[in-house]
Amino acid sequence: MAKKIEPREIKKFETDLAQCVKCGMCSFWCPVYQEERTEYSLARGKNVIIRGLLSGDLDLTDKVIDRLNKCTLCKTCTMNCSARANIPAAVVAARADKVNAKGVNFPYSIVYGWLLPHRTFMGNLLRFASWFQGIFLPKTEGSIRHLPNFLSALGKGRQIPQIAPKFLRQMVPVVNKPPEGTPTRMRIGYFTGCMTEYVFPELGKHIIDFLTRNGVEVVVPEAQGCCGAPVYLGAGDFNNGRKLADTNTKSFADFDYVITDCASCASAIKDYKKFLADNPQREEAYGKFGDRVKDISEFLVDVLKLPASAYQPAADIKGKKVTWHDPCHLNRYLGVKSQPRQIIKSIPGVEYIEMPNADRCCGMAGTFSIYYYDLSKNIADKKIEGIKATGADIVVTGCPGCEIQLMDNTIRHKMPVKVMHIMELLQ
Repeated sequence: MAKKIEPREIKKFETDLAQCVKCGMCSFWCPVYQEERTEYSLARGKNVIIRGLLSGDLDLTDKVIDRLNKCTLCKTCTMNCSARANIPAAVVAARADKVNAKGVNFPYSIVYGWLLPHRTFMGNLLRFASWFQGIFLPKTEGSIRHLPNFLSALGKGRQIPQIAPKFLRQMVPVVNKPPEGTPTRMRIGYFTGCMTEYVFPELGKHIIDFLTRNGVEVVVPEAQGCCGAPVYLGAGDFNNGRKLADTNTKSFADFDYVITDCASCASAIKDYKKFLADNPQREEAYGKFGDRVKDISEFLVDVLKLPASAYQPAADIKGKKVTWHDPCHLNRYLGVKSQPRQIIKSIPGVEYIEMPNADRCCGMAGTFSIYYYDLSKNIADKKIEGIKATGADIVVTGCPGCEIQLMDNTIRHKMPVKVMHIMELLQ
């Protein structure tokens, strides 16, 4: 049903909308447009839609909502725009005004309002889901489980990692100090995110061990929650996004840096101020918090300034060919591009091969790949071509979300390639 909106959030990004000169250069870069070839798939078309919502000339119809959702927020359009028009930011704002007008649909209203903000309850529910997956989700490759057709809401036939039998907070203490005799260089807070906490806890434990060996005291605050990316960026639910942001900023108030192994988490928590600050207090708190957030590879290279000798290979990667996939949020949002490559090239016994179009969006984009799984797979096919061209044994990335997308699609293409997080390459 068509409805007018109050464009309160869109108005904050009028300058970005005005910067678009309608040249259409974004059509060469937009991963969605490259598959659909429709005007409203690309930034120029979305600009027209959002300006129509802003002026009141356009109603909020189901078709308009679909167009707003059908964006990966990869920011490729902005980085290749001569005017640097940040249309993805305006898309997020439009999603927020949509929620203000129509609310959040069930069951996402429960997930965003009750599940993600309550870590203990979420953990208990996932324990039940872990039992459920053991019965109903047949195991395929390693720890990957195949989603049968009745779970089509998560992507028909999608390969996903299993929920870990033991979560990260059960495996590590809150405070993790360097070994005896190793001077403490600094004290950081580790933002674990949902994927490392519940799906890849061994990755989190490995990161903590690596940091403590290198003189970093690592604290894992118990009160931290979801970064909010699926809530406020994906769905436009700013109200619940603020609840998560408030929790996280308070949880990490007393650290030199806030480190995360997830590019999407890092980008989301750094952007609290841009999207969620609705009063001076939140603006100050979110700004101070965001300024201390660092991706793990950025932290190791730019802050710790570890020597090349610190990057020793894990036993199972010696002699392997490795290529790197740039997560969109790491490269285009955070500007972290050279640091992971520097780390990989420093690892002895590993051959690094640069992937063609390494920064091409893989099509994951959080809930986008749930709503539009077939489209997500088509976008991933182009990434698969790049991986194949390298002849690599291992494709490495810095985002657990990208990992899942790459796992799913390399298995779908029957490729003998292992997908890993960059920190898994290291001893």
